[in-house]
Amino acid sequence: MTNTFEILPQPSGQSSHQCWSCGDMRAALFCDSCGSLQPAAPTDYFTFFGWPRKLNLEMPALEREYYRLSRLLHPDLFANTTTQEQTWSLQKTSHLNDAYRTLRDPILRTEYLLRLQGLQVHEKPAGASLAAAAMGESKKGASSELLEEAFELNMQLEELQMNHKMGEHDEDLERQLAEQESALVAKLAQLDGELHQQWNQWDALANTDGLPASKILDSMVELLSRRSYLRNLVRDVKEALAD
Repeated sequence: MTNTFEILPQPSGQSSHQCWSCGDMRAALFCDSCGSLQPAAPTDYFTFFGWPRKLNLEMPALEREYYRLSRLLHPDLFANTTTQEQTWSLQKTSHLNDAYRTLRDPILRTEYLLRLQGLQVHEKPAGASLAAAAMGESKKGASSELLEEAFELNMQLEELQMNHKMGEHDEDLERQLAEQESALVAKLAQLDGELHQQWNQWDALANTDGLPASKILDSMVELLSRRSYLRNLVRDVKEALAD
């Protein structure tokens, strides 16, 4: 998700750590002394909520903080203020909404943290054939079992599409595909469990003074890539059976 807010120039003569209104030391959103809204500044989503970069978040706490900040930053509250304060309110409200949408979703949250660490999860393009997707997985060292399953599934889906074109109905084939779908969903659940284990390891590191372990980050990238791959397989089977 792309953050689109723009940073306005600081008022002349003001330090980035001083309130533009009273000149006192300021907090990130509002001045601790005079309460004035402060200029938009580049802030990651975790910091915007005042939290460390952890992956196990309490959703009720996230929701409460979101609504609290929404009330404080709502543009209607700044209708009678300066133009720059109105603009800052809009910028920070937009940033808040982006942060909330990202952090409340466990997969988006994980991908976002990885991007903060300089890593990127490469999603398979929507509509890509199973054969092409499997070939891409083979280049990355996916298990032979997974590749074999993908090619077999691709052949079954092609057969089902041909049956639909000819107006034929193969109950055995549809049953086999439904069973394949259930097996893939189970594998997705297993991957989610492995991903949560990596969350716990990452958060445990965040409680220490040690540097983040690249092994944990690399493992999360691999798990998310496999998850994306399996999710696309499930999508293709669902669409084929729904036709």
